[in-house]
Amino acid sequence: MSDVDNARWQSDLDLIADAARRAGAVALGHFNQSPEVWWKNEGRSPVSAADFAANEILETLLRAARPDYGWLSEETEDSADRLSRDTLFIIDPIDGTRGFLAGQKLWCVSIAVVHKGRPVAGVLNAPALDELYEAVAGGVALKNGMPIRVSEPKPPVRFAIAEDVLNGFPQPLRARIERIRHVPSLAYRVAMVADGAIDGTFVKRNSHDWDLAAADLILERAGGRLVNLDGTALTYNRADVRHGELCAGSEPLLNEFLSPIAAR
Repeated sequence: MSDVDNARWQSDLDLIADAARRAGAVALGHFNQSPEVWWKNEGRSPVSAADFAANEILETLLRAARPDYGWLSEETEDSADRLSRDTLFIIDPIDGTRGFLAGQKLWCVSIAVVHKGRPVAGVLNAPALDELYEAVAGGVALKNGMPIRVSEPKPPVRFAIAEDVLNGFPQPLRARIERIRHVPSLAYRVAMVADGAIDGTFVKRNSHDWDLAAADLILERAGGRLVNLDGTALTYNRADVRHGELCAGSEPLLNEFLSPIAAR
């Protein structure tokens, strides 16, 4: 990567980190305040006034700062125009809305800059926890300004995984896994892997670009990977923004766990 690219992505990281802080402050103002809620996706997914308020400030700040970038947000109507852009913002104004509405602190503002299918700058702001994760291509993953690193898993392996998926593992492998409680924000769950708080996570199918892009880069720069079950990296900004089953963890963990997961 050239020095020009490095400077460009660092500038973008500075921009989205500031935007994430501002949007996080707006969302935090609605937290535990019973914001108005609507239902989308045929009543399966809640969206609140806090989501829309955070999305509005992000769209105002980022589109004005980078008018040539494309835009993909969970709370903005999608446009095919983004497919013609090499670089775009991928946004989830509140990842973990269900937890947010339930008064749980494990939610975050997720912002990524994606260039030619891969994230090059990413930020997760969890304002209720006073945590800010960030990473830039070629750099080091940071949490509140301090470098973070994936764990070196030792038994029992701390894994965020649904019970029905876990039950499909071979018994010897299943016996080595300590299943942690559900984390409502997928982006934050991947950040927990990057931070070494857990060793890995399995992701069920139908997650979306906005759930993953920022956390993917943070995990990569912390020494881990978020991959398809065949071990390949994710590609973002496709026509279909949904993904299949995924796994996140350190390289040794992925080498051990991908084969039995794929063979289920």
